[in-house]
Amino acid sequence: MDTKSINEIMRVIHDFFPEQASIAISNSSEYVYYQPSKKIDLKIQPGDLIKEGTATHKALLYGKKVNELIDSEILGVSYYGMSMPIIEEGKIKGAVTVILPQQPSPFLSQFLTIKTGEHWYPVKHNQVLFLETQLRKTFVKTEEREGYHRLNLSELELLLSSESFLRCHRSYIVNIAFIKEIQPDSHSTFLLEMTDGTKIPVSQRYASYFRRSLGF
Repeated sequence: MDTKSINEIMRVIHDFFPEQASIAISNSSEYVYYQPSKKIDLKIQPGDLIKEGTATHKALLYGKKVNELIDSEILGVSYYGMSMPIIEEGKIKGAVTVILPQQPSPFLSQFLTIKTGEHWYPVKHNQVLFLETQLRKTFVKTEEREGYHRLNLSELELLLSSESFLRCHRSYIVNIAFIKEIQPDSHSTFLLEMTDGTKIPVSQRYASYFRRSLGF
């Protein structure tokens, strides 16, 4: 994807990211897009090589989501980076990195507040079975109840622990602990049966990442 295409895409989806966040997109070796915020600017330029120790570098190195406070010695400014690798056909092609001036509220790293009817309920992350995009809202299914969260699936993916939650489809994130069975499906993909009986597809785009993450 060329720089012009990336810029056009980011103009459309930038509102999905927190207002105080800077956004960086890279290929496997250098940055191809950077949009600073008024709160924090790492002075990245398209074409800059990815430095060792940055959130982007760690996401590319480990092949999984990285949420980490990065010391000012790396780029001259301390920041909280949330970086997600871009994986195509099982190969790491780049990364999208959200750059924040500080770590998000610890509450968000432990609880999701969902709305059911006219009421709100804080629920612990470890009670969540899966999250699903439904008509531009995020449906959250827990052990005891279900409801909707105000953030979209991509924003929540950055906050949820990669040790417990996996993106398996553009419309689904699942809690690994609640997968009852993994069933083979057509075209080298899978179908997940959750402990509540819900059937969730693993799309071809995420199949290789899903297998590598679970080691099969």
